[in-house]
Amino acid sequence: MKNPSPIALSAVALLSLAACNNKPEVVDSRAPDPMASQLANAAPVETPPSIESSVSFRCQPGNTLLFVDFFSGGKMASLREKKDSMKSTLLKAPEAGKPFTAEGGYVIDGNAKAAKITLADGSTHSCKA
Repeated sequence: MKNPSPIALSAVALLSLAACNNKPEVVDSRAPDPMASQLANAAPVETPPSIESSVSFRCQPGNTLLFVDFFSGGKMASLREKKDSMKSTLLKAPEAGKPFTAEGGYVIDGNAKAAKITLADGSTHSCKA
């Protein structure tokens, strides 16, 4: 049996090193994302505000109860006329500290301690937490 020549061994070594300069081919079965560039350039998403306080108001006239969730940032509030009601009205303020309003004539002027609340039927209630 013959031993391989040193020239043959060096040729094999050079061939194996020559393959190191090539980049590996990446195989992916998924199609490229058609919205990748739009998502990369999109504005950051702002998370919705969290509930800062949930208040049960005792209101006059009539000793009625109204339920309001005040959201962080002072620009949103949610009004429910019954405690367990799934129906709520979302009121918004143009800036923090201004009255919250919604379509139908709803107005909340105040904060989590005391507020003047106007309902859709036009009735105005002076409320305290």
